[in-house]
Amino acid sequence: MAETDEGAVATADDALYVLTAVLLTPAQFPSVLGDDYPEACAALALAPLADGYGLVLGQDGDGARWTVVIDDVSLVAVAIASWDCGMEYDLSPKEHTVVAALPGWPLAVAVAAPDVPAPHDPGPELTDRPPLAPPDTASWGPAQRRLGADEIALQWAIWREQLSDEDFTPPGGSSAAPTAEQDGAEADRDQAVETPEPAKDTAPPAEGTATRPRAGIRRVLAEARAYVETPPPLGRVRSSFAPGDARTLRADGPGWSMVARTDDIAFVLLDEEPGEVLPVGRGPELPALLAALDKMAVRPS
Repeated sequence: MAETDEGAVATADDALYVLTAVLLTPAQFPSVLGDDYPEACAALALAPLADGYGLVLGQDGDGARWTVVIDDVSLVAVAIASWDCGMEYDLSPKEHTVVAALPGWPLAVAVAAPDVPAPHDPGPELTDRPPLAPPDTASWGPAQRRLGADEIALQWAIWREQLSDEDFTPPGGSSAAPTAEQDGAEADRDQAVETPEPAKDTAPPAEGTATRPRAGIRRVLAEARAYVETPPPLGRVRSSFAPGDARTLRADGPGWSMVARTDDIAFVLLDEEPGEVLPVGRGPELPALLAALDKMAVRPS
């Protein structure tokens, strides 16, 4: 998330010291909040508007945490782009763009405003809503799984360089990448690598891990293929920039996340496989599946 300096924005009767801001749109939303855009909006009790929202996270003069939801998405997008380039930007939403002021923060924020008390949730006298809080990621579950997929997308090159073609080829020389038509033992074989806690210092997958059956991969690919025939909730399949002519694909579903490059392989994470990342080789059908998903995916505007 991008961070500001010490800018303050007027919200309601108080000033909000802006710490960071994120987009909540069909193509870009904090995936820790849900598998798709409507689910992420529901986590904040917001209607899934087509144009989305901007989320401004900060503290009031007493240090209380607030999340200000605005409908001026372009303003937040410009602010984030400026901060990412190391430029100053005064994020000051107009009062008429404020949709809601929600107590708490839905995401973890590592910084605090200067010269105000330490971050804390607003007291019950200020709001009748329970304060927002980041999802619990202490143990493996949907939020942790989605964070893991985020890390793989951000550090694709590090993860990918740990694998070679041999990692996807079982004895006998045929492809180990599962497809809809492969129902034999080889279709269930894929390499599993343990993933650490999704964080800034996420390490690459360990080398030399043993191959073992992964029927869950076939289920994921079948469900992803079904998305092409019956579009899933908005934002469940997203396409973003990648080097060259490729695209980075992100798909999520009940109990699974997949990250892929349209010109390369895919990685799958499953709720039932704590801490493991499952590489999927291209095989004969993965390229066509990724191309079809990319065509129907939502993209940043």
